[in-house]
Formats: sequence, structure tokens, C-alpha cells
Amino acid sequence: MSEVVRAGAAGVRVLHGLLRPDGALALWGEDGTAAGHGAAGRGAAPEHPFAVPTAELPAGDDGTATVVLPSTGAGPLASPHLGLPPRRGTPRPRQWRVPVAVVPFLDVDLVAEFEGRAASSVEWLVELCGFAASLVRRGRVLPVVRIEGPRPSARWQPVLSGADAVRRSALLNRMPPACRAERPETGGDPFTVALERLVDGLVRTRLAEAGVTLADYGWLAALTGEPEFDATPALADELAGRLGAWFEQAARGAEVRVCFRLSDPREHEPVMPDEVPLPEDTWRLEFLLQAVDEPSVLVPAAQVWRDRSAPLRRWTSHPQERLLAGLGRAARLYPDLAGALRGVHPGEMLLDTEGAHRFLSHAAVLEEAGYGILLPAWWRRRPSLGLSLEVRGRDPVSQVLRDRAVGLRELVDYRWGLALGGRTLTEDDLADLAKAKVPLVRLRGRWVFLDPERLAAGLAFLKRGGGRMTAGDALRVMRLLPPEELPLPVTDARGEGWLADLLTGRLDQRLEVLDPPDGLVGTLRPYQVRGFSWLAFLDSLGLGACLADDMGLGKTVQLLALLLHHRAGPALLICPLSVLGNWQREAARFAPGLRVRVLHGADREDPAVLAAGADIVLTTYATAVRDADALAAVSWDRVVLDEAQHIKNSGGATARAVRRFPARNRIALTGTPVENRLAELWSILDFANPGLLASAHTFRARFAVPIERYADEDAAARLRQATRPFLLRRTKADHGIAAELPAKRHVRHLCGMTTEQVSLYRAVLDDLLERLAEPGEKWRKGLVLAAMTKLKQACVHPALLLKDNSPLAGRSGKVDRLEEIVDHALGAGESLLCFTQFARFGAMLTPHLAARFGVPVRYLHGGTPRATRDAMVAEFQRADRPGVFVLSLKAGGTGLNLTAANHVVHVDRWWNPATETQASDRAFRIGQRRDVHVHTLVCLGTLEERIDRVLADKGVLAERVVGAGEGWLSSLSTQDLRDLFALTPEAIVD
Repeated sequence: MSEVVRAGAAGVRVLHGLLRPDGALALWGEDGTAAGHGAAGRGAAPEHPFAVPTAELPAGDDGTATVVLPSTGAGPLASPHLGLPPRRGTPRPRQWRVPVAVVPFLDVDLVAEFEGRAASSVEWLVELCGFAASLVRRGRVLPVVRIEGPRPSARWQPVLSGADAVRRSALLNRMPPACRAERPETGGDPFTVALERLVDGLVRTRLAEAGVTLADYGWLAALTGEPEFDATPALADELAGRLGAWFEQAARGAEVRVCFRLSDPREHEPVMPDEVPLPEDTWRLEFLLQAVDEPSVLVPAAQVWRDRSAPLRRWTSHPQERLLAGLGRAARLYPDLAGALRGVHPGEMLLDTEGAHRFLSHAAVLEEAGYGILLPAWWRRRPSLGLSLEVRGRDPVSQVLRDRAVGLRELVDYRWGLALGGRTLTEDDLADLAKAKVPLVRLRGRWVFLDPERLAAGLAFLKRGGGRMTAGDALRVMRLLPPEELPLPVTDARGEGWLADLLTGRLDQRLEVLDPPDGLVGTLRPYQVRGFSWLAFLDSLGLGACLADDMGLGKTVQLLALLLHHRAGPALLICPLSVLGNWQREAARFAPGLRVRVLHGADREDPAVLAAGADIVLTTYATAVRDADALAAVSWDRVVLDEAQHIKNSGGATARAVRRFPARNRIALTGTPVENRLAELWSILDFANPGLLASAHTFRARFAVPIERYADEDAAARLRQATRPFLLRRTKADHGIAAELPAKRHVRHLCGMTTEQVSLYRAVLDDLLERLAEPGEKWRKGLVLAAMTKLKQACVHPALLLKDNSPLAGRSGKVDRLEEIVDHALGAGESLLCFTQFARFGAMLTPHLAARFGVPVRYLHGGTPRATRDAMVAEFQRADRPGVFVLSLKAGGTGLNLTAANHVVHVDRWWNPATETQASDRAFRIGQRRDVHVHTLVCLGTLEERIDRVLADKGVLAERVVGAGEGWLSSLSTQDLRDLFALTPEAIVD
């Protein structure tokens, strides 16, 4: 699945963090449901229209803040996390009043109280608080006395040197702009104040929790009680000076530090000829001195004691004192060092496996305290423990006979195991684990660390043993089960046969590239040969497939090759009416040996009679729904859906009908497996392999919501893994395909409007705003959508809106521009396709263009009979002279092959880019030998231009905004609709 479409984020909430000018931490939020509905207030700092109330924020002191946010005349811009359409106009900073929760400290648990997602500003504040907590935990604080008011005060202040100073600078540089939203333009940076407040508060909290008081009076008492204390000016100055000198000396920090290097037994090799090798399973912990600003400078303790520490002279003149003092402080954190310090010149420790594990357990604490830690490379990327699933087919014959379709209902034997780093552990490995006394274990010559709780959970799960399940269940367990349903994730699969290869991602290795079948007329391109071979391979296994090649890459000929390759009974092929004739022609052209029958029309035969004498029975989706009972009574070899997006609504009548038809195998053909929502992908793949992706509810919870709403990349990766074996997606940009296609060039034409168009546009808009001002919201959605249709009609031509069949010439900027494009194309001897979503306008445009240019102008719409439609397409494709083909977007936007044209004009905009792309691909497809020019006509200064900007931006935002069509517009506020639909002066051209 190469593309992921995200749905709109209405209802999503976003939590923001704020660093106030006085250093306090505050939280405020935005509500995606309310965004766009509140009116912008008046005054210097009006209330933010869609801020979350204080009662719904995490626990804290209630308050308000005045934040500066980018805004337009309609109000503040919404956070990008909400996925809402951009407001019209140039953003400018403006003050807004928001409810806030002021918190003394911020951690992940507090953020979790909010029902929504946290913005980067909140994540940064959590990181700042974690840094403060780390300083306090490591004792990187000292007392100071400040003389800032009538009475001196005693505070705890962080000591920042070495790595801590670097981390402070990194935090400051990464501060999100949103954290400074309340910062006055002339004010100071609150970062230092906030860090000092956090450290001081945390030290006092820790001392209070431990019941520690430093004295009953004076400045020491102020370090655990009220910060201010009484002292004479002379005493206060002396205290401040002495404590300040102590603090400055500590802040300068050491230029070298003690470093510990642990080597596992494999890394011990005698350096000197007379050196005795260490016993097996003995670890070495070396002591070294390391330059803080150049960590690559390392001097072993043995050289320090022998006065051979020349590399450190630049940093210190007393290396021995630094080494001994550093080891002494480290012994408080890692008590095992005490034994080594009893020696005169401590240089290393020899540890057994249990001792090595104790050091590894303390390594993080030592590193956080500022010591250098060098560990074996495998420790940094130690493998994770998971479950493995072994499957074996119960019928060995099915692994050999390729013509027997075993499918997802085949029973297989399975057995659970444990896997480390994706490799299944053997019985000997498990025995070694059972004997291990500590989580540090040597397996297969490698040292590994195993979390005791995960290991115990995995070993307990193995007691379930094995059993029997279907191949489909094995796939669901491996790919789709939520992690909480198993004690460990499934990280490995093994076994024999196609299922094991499918589980391990090696199925492609079993794919045999086939020769084109006998009876196929024409030459398959290399990628088409591979697609046909892939279809045949899955067909032989009884697995359904979704061939999701881009429009125009030849899905039809690949399927016909499959039908010629293996004829085991009648195939039912369901397609839109617009391409029914195309399938007949393509079958006669590429596979004349196939017996093709058509189930369509008022006097259609019984499906069972047709199937008896046919290789393919062609029918339409509408007929399939009407004849569902009769079609369900036939045993089909294959059921194929062309333009399978017609069943994207899994609960619709079409989807329910086609799922009833029995078949040995099912195939879906579509150029757009996902148009608006991931639920559409589920519906198509569930048709091909029922139950494979679990239920629609489970799919939504596991994939659709995390991907569409929260952009969860892990969920997207799991979905790609789960669907990859059954979904083949190739695009025209893929290597090996792009070289076989001409270029496709997009041109956007900004057209002006005539005075007549402008007057009609304004009349429709004024009527809409007047009716929206009336009380009640009952008919709001219908009013907005109806008005939008009229506004688009006014942009196309006055006669379309007025429905008076008046002449077209000289009354529309779009029609004038269309005539220029047609004139240029015909003058170059090139044909042109003209798409409109208004069938009435197509009927008006056809005679106008025919009279204007004197060339054949054909018109295809939803009411065109099938025979006439087929004749029109055939005539256009083989015409000797250039011509124009006018098509309604819904009737002619899919399935047709119209490569005789290399110009495509979209007269009016359809708000779904995928729909317009499908229409353009009627000309941009295999068989096209010239560059294709796609012309989009947009009225300047109207709603068309503003929505076109959203579509032109494309990417995640446009897809989320467009959603399922035009319905999102009806939820906008009246002010937003006024801004969106408003007419600007540049729209008028006459």
C-alpha cells in the first residue's frame, strides 16, 4: 500500500504547552470540533473561539493567559494537528485570551489526563522537567543566597557543566515557538527562570518527603522552608559572596572525568606475550580518564599511575587526584567499586557474569551522574525477545500440486516458540536460559540480555504447546493480533510451504515468472508479465488478489492472460456500465479464444444458462445487485471486480451482493484502492480474502483510527506488511514503467468572469448569507451544498445556472479560454477530451464547439446507450482527423481508453483529486505515444481558486480536508463561508 489517506480530524483535541514570562508552566488546548464555529471576538485580546475550557485541562491552578497567535480576520489559525482547512487571508500576529492550567511540574502521567494529543510544545516541557529532575536526582545542585528585595532569600540552583551544559543549550535551541507565545516582545527569556524554579521546587519537595530540615532558623532553614530569611546586610552580602564563589567553582566543572569500559569475555586477548589469558566467562571493567570536550581522548588508569598521562596535560595537571576522587564518588552509586579502591593503584576489576550484570544495571545511573560509560557494542543494540510461530501443512501433497487451490481455509499444524532478534531459539537454547541465574546469558557464542519478566511470560506461554488452525487464522495471528492479546510480539515465523513463506515475507521468492499463455494476442510488457504471474501464483494457492496498478497500465490484459492460463470454469466479471463494451472489445482483441457472454439489458438470459457456455460472463454492478439471487446460485470459478472501488462502502447494497457470489477465487482490479478512507481498502481486500483483515471494527481500531487520525507510522507499517502479499500496486512513476509512458503536464488556467457571471455569483452568495442568518440549523447543510453548486455553475456559464438554453458565446471567461485551448490543439492536429460534472452543460457545449470549429464533437453521458457509447469510443480512437470528445465526469471518468487524445480539459472542478486523475488517465495510459496536457480551468477570485489552493498543496492536509467530498464545507461557520465564497475584484475581466 503505497499511499495512505488520512481522514479529517474533526473532534481531535490538541494540548499546548506555555512557558510564561515568570518561568511558570501552563497548559492550554484547542478543540477540533469547535474550530471554525466560534466568532472572532472584539477588543485588544478577545477570547480564543475554540480553546478548551480549564475544567477539561490536566489538573493545575486555573488561570488565563494572553497568547500571540497567527490570525486572520476570521480568527486564530488552527493548529496543524487538527487538520482543518486553512483560512483565507494573510496571517498576522494577534493576541487571544485562553484558559490555562498552571502546573508546578509536568510529566507524562499528567499529560495523559487530557483526552487528545500533545503538541511538540508539551513534549518539550516534559523534557525540560525531566532534565530538572535528573539534575536533582544526581545532586547537581548547590544553595545560593540572593539579595533581590527587602529580605534575602535562599534558593537551590542547578550546577550546569560538561554534558549538562551541552544539554541545557540543546534544550534552549529546540524550544518550540509555541512555548514563547505569551512572551512579551521586550521581555527576557523565561527559560533560565523556569529551570531554576523547577530545580528549587523539586529539591524542597524531596527534602520534605524525606522529613529533612536543615536548621531551625537563618538561611539554612530557608532552604527547606520559606525562601526569605532575616539577616543583616553585611551577613547577607557575605553569604551571597561565599556561596556564589562555591557555585562558580562547581559550575566551571572538571575538564576530565572518570570513564568505565566493560569488555565481555570474547574481547579479552592477551596483549603481552607473557600475559595469562583470563578464565572463561570473566569480564573486565577498566578505569580510564576521559577528556570531557574530546571524548576520544582516553587514558587507562595504569598509565595514569605510571605518570604516562601525557595526552591529558592539556586538560589537567593532577590526573591521579582526578582519577581517585572520581572513583570515590562513583563508589557511592556503584558499591562494588569499594573492593577495587582498597588497592594502592586501582585500575580495573575482573567480574563474573553476575557481577557484569550488576554493573550494567548501574551503568545508566553512573552515566547520568556524568561518568563516561563504554559498553560492548551488542549492549546498545541488544535483540528483543518475541514469539515465533512454526506452521506446517497437514497435506504434503498440497505443497507439490500447484493446480490444487488450498487457500486460507487449509488446516495447518502450528507450534509456538521463542525468538531472539527474529531468530527462533532451539531446545538447547531454552535449556541454557532455564539454567541461567542472571538475565545475562551466552547463546550461540553471543552474549545477550533478556528481561526476566518478558522471559518468564514467554516461557509460560510456551506451555500451551501447539495445535491446529486454518491458514487464515495463522495470518491473522502473525500480522493482525493486537500485542495485548499475546505476552510478546510475534517476531518470527518458520515452517514449510507457501504459508510459511507468506508469513516470513518470502512469498515473492516462490513466484515463478510465467511465459504468456497460448491464445494471447499481443506482447506483454515486463511488468505486465510479472503482474500476470503474480495473479496466477495466488490463484494456484486459492488466495484472492487485488491488482491495484495505476489507471492505464493494463490491468485488463493481465487478467485476460490469467483467464487464458487456467480455465477451470466460468468467471464472473463485474464492471461499471461505461466499460462493459471496452471489456468485450479488449477480450476479442487480446484473447479471441475466450467465450465471452454479456448479462445486461431488459431481456437478459438466466445467469446459469450463460455460464454453462462461457469462459467469461460480463455484467454491471447494477445488474449484479438486481440479479444477486440468480448469480449466487451459480458456482463460479472466479469472481472479478473491475473498478473495485464501487464496493468501497462495505455496508452498501453492491458490496453485500458481490460477497454472496460463490467462487473458488476472487480478484479485485482498481487504480484507487484508497480514495478517502482506509475502510475502503478493508472492504476491497475483505471481498478478495474474507476475514483476512479481521472485522471492520477491529480494522478500524487497529489501523484506520491510528493512521488517519494520529498519523501512526507503526500502524501504517503493520498494515503494509499485512496487505503486501495480496495487493500489487504499481504506479506510472515506478522504475521500469515511467520509461514506457510519455510525460503528463498539468496546466492551471486562472480565468476571469464576465459582468453577467459576477452578478449571478453575487446574487447566489447574498441569498445564501441571508438565509443562513435566519434562526435554526435544520437545513444548513443542504443550503450550503446547493449554493456551492450554483456558484460553480455561475463560474462555468450563466446559461448553466439560468437553465435557459441561451447562446454560449462571449458570456463566460471559462468558455473563452476553452475555445483558445481547443483552437490550439486542433491547429496542431491533436484531439481533446473535455470533462464536466454537469451533464446539462455538456449537452450545451457539444453543438457550440461543433459550430465554432467545424470538427466532430462527440458527447458521452450517463444516459448514453451502451451500443452508442462503444461506437463513439471506437470512432474517436480510429478517426483520421482531430476532434473533441465531451464527457460527463461520472460517466466517462473511468475505464475508457481514449489515447487518441492528448489534451484533457477539466471545465469545472471536482473536489476529489483522485476523481480528476482517473478522468485524465483516459488519455494518459499505455498506448499513448505523445505527451499529455491536462488543463484545469479555475475562476480567479472565487471559491474555485481558494479550494484549488488546498488541492494544489496536496499532501496529507489536502487529503484530510477533502475527505469524502464536499460535505466538510457545510460544517464551516457563516464567517468562514463568507470568506471562502467571497468574490474578489480581480475576478472581473470585462
